[in-house]
Amino acid sequence: MTDCIFCKIIANDIPSFTVYEDEDIKAFLDISQTTPGHTLVIPKKHVANIFEYDQALASKVFAKIPMIASAIKVSNPDIQGMNIVNNNGELAYQSVFHSHFHLIPRYSTKDTFKMSFKDNSKKYTSEQLESIMTSIKNEIGENNVKNI
Repeated sequence: MTDCIFCKIIANDIPSFTVYEDEDIKAFLDISQTTPGHTLVIPKKHVANIFEYDQALASKVFAKIPMIASAIKVSNPDIQGMNIVNNNGELAYQSVFHSHFHLIPRYSTKDTFKMSFKDNSKKYTSEQLESIMTSIKNEIGENNVKNI
């Protein structure tokens, strides 16, 4: 894709600080560095989001994430944890529409990255949760979704 910034990084038209690369994926430092070591892992094949992956691509990309995450953690003894974030679609805060995974090292409760989730556990009844579960299971069982 000619106007995709990540495709341009893959093609070396835009420089990057690459930490890992093979024929299928590229991992490089996020220019924003939410915390030191913040790395993006992307497939070299242009797919907009998680919904466009097939089994082969998912296997190749997902298989490398633990290795890269471990290398980041070992690279700095101050790293205490890591968030792995994947946003899909504008509503989910995806800003570059080439699938990517953020590996964000966590150093302390005072670092600059925050995630917060509202506890909605009292908002749903068991019956509502059962209905949601059944709906999802039916889609998987009926192969209405891409079987990766």
